[in-house]
Amino acid sequence: MHDELIAQAQAWLTEDPDPETRTELARLIDAKDHTELAARFSGTLQFGTAGLRGELGAGPMRMNSSVVIRAAAGLAAYLKKQGHHDGLVVIGYDARHKSYDFARDTAAVMTGAGLRAAVLPRPLPTPVLAFAIRHLGAVAGVEVTASHNPPRDNGYKVYLGDGSQIVPPADIDIAAEIAAVPSLTTVRRPTEGWDTLDDSVLDAYLARTDAVLAKDSPRTARTVYTAMHGVGRDVLLAAFARAGFPEPALVAEQADPDPDFPTVAFPNPEEPGAMDLAFSTARATTPAPDLIIANDPDADRCAVAVRDGQDGADWRMLRGDEVGALLAAHLVRRGATGTFAESIVSSSLLGRIAEKAGLPHVETLTGFKWIARAEGLRYGYEEALGYCVDPDGVRDKDGITAALLITELASQLKEEGRTLLDLLDDLAVEHGLHATDQLSVRVEDLSLITAAMRRLREQPPTELAGLPITRTDDLTRGTDTLPPTDGLRYTLDGARVIVRPSGTEPKLKCYLEVVVPVATHAGLPEARAHATGLLESIKRDLSTAAGI
Repeated sequence: MHDELIAQAQAWLTEDPDPETRTELARLIDAKDHTELAARFSGTLQFGTAGLRGELGAGPMRMNSSVVIRAAAGLAAYLKKQGHHDGLVVIGYDARHKSYDFARDTAAVMTGAGLRAAVLPRPLPTPVLAFAIRHLGAVAGVEVTASHNPPRDNGYKVYLGDGSQIVPPADIDIAAEIAAVPSLTTVRRPTEGWDTLDDSVLDAYLARTDAVLAKDSPRTARTVYTAMHGVGRDVLLAAFARAGFPEPALVAEQADPDPDFPTVAFPNPEEPGAMDLAFSTARATTPAPDLIIANDPDADRCAVAVRDGQDGADWRMLRGDEVGALLAAHLVRRGATGTFAESIVSSSLLGRIAEKAGLPHVETLTGFKWIARAEGLRYGYEEALGYCVDPDGVRDKDGITAALLITELASQLKEEGRTLLDLLDDLAVEHGLHATDQLSVRVEDLSLITAAMRRLREQPPTELAGLPITRTDDLTRGTDTLPPTDGLRYTLDGARVIVRPSGTEPKLKCYLEVVVPVATHAGLPEARAHATGLLESIKRDLSTAAGI
């Protein structure tokens, strides 16, 4: 067994083109570190609808040049089988460790396969890549990013020519082509022949961002902005300057791209502590800002925080569902037409807003690869801070244009002497208080997630927080409107729960929503207290039922 493992590692070593991972792997082989080698050679990173994502390092279970070259070769073979023999593939990358190297590897493989390749000029937000695909008439796009994952990770996200991320069966077909690559020695990788784009694509994207705002709308809201050590700062500042908003005050400690993300445990605005520096910057900024905007490291997500408390001295981050509802209400007020779409784990409030406005509403599986495909899409969102407010420009979540639109809304409300929280109150009175929460369990051992899902299927709960479960949907079977996915949906009287393994992180995620009718603004505090109590009880009971 050990001999076989060493032989496997040595075979990989002979093909590895990266001196860094070669040195790393040679050290493990010399040390006969069978435990670590087994972890790296227990299989291969699976190419799925999120592309690839994993920890950097040597071996087929890690992100490295060997894995990326195989992925690029598989994608090139797939594209040629689709008839795109000399089509353009545009490649973007973030500021993580090895991102540029993986982008260059991809460009070399595409060029060697007879396709045309163009690389964005520097680390830029993922939405710029998504925009560039359709703007340049590309047949596919690749973004090298691990989004908001820990510093040790990187990833590889694939888009097709419609500008949206791949969905089945494309992912399965590409995975088959990757598996069919016999050896890296068969993959041609010239050292030149691809284009490095200039700033004209970025300029076209920025010109497009103006389109999300209403002509002559107020532009007075003041913001504090954090790029979370990612690539959003320069593009967001340029977009805000073009729009005529006051220049955002920067969270200086997090303004520059830094692949080690030194000030946060996880570079995700949703994680505890990630927004602390933004809050302290906001408290120290004069004149006092109206809101805080945060992007995740590749700037496709947008977080929003507002002043709260009796004297407005405290700050709190809005939930993704709250921002999703605010943007929807703003677009409705502006007379938007078209389909409003969301993932099944997002709040049902969007459906109520759309219904009242007489607009089509669609629920999709989790992820923008599905939301972006809603027919007639005008606006889409998911609770994990992803918003698509300009689907004709970017068919994916876009943290830059979402930031512009929420700041326009805050400006409009400011002119009326109101705030985002006031509008949320109005929506609660109009449609019922929709309160959401999440139970998210991060694991080292993925078998714990499998065990929890099995337990819920074999011993299903009959009630949560004293509310009877009126319907259980095992989403692996699919529904009338949804393809199969690994998940469970519980419908309760006045509540809804969805449990699913994360597609991008080692987490079990449980999405909770309760809806409490409320007749007047005066009844809101009591309704919120009731909703909070229910959510806590559901969390506790669900945790017990799942054995987590």
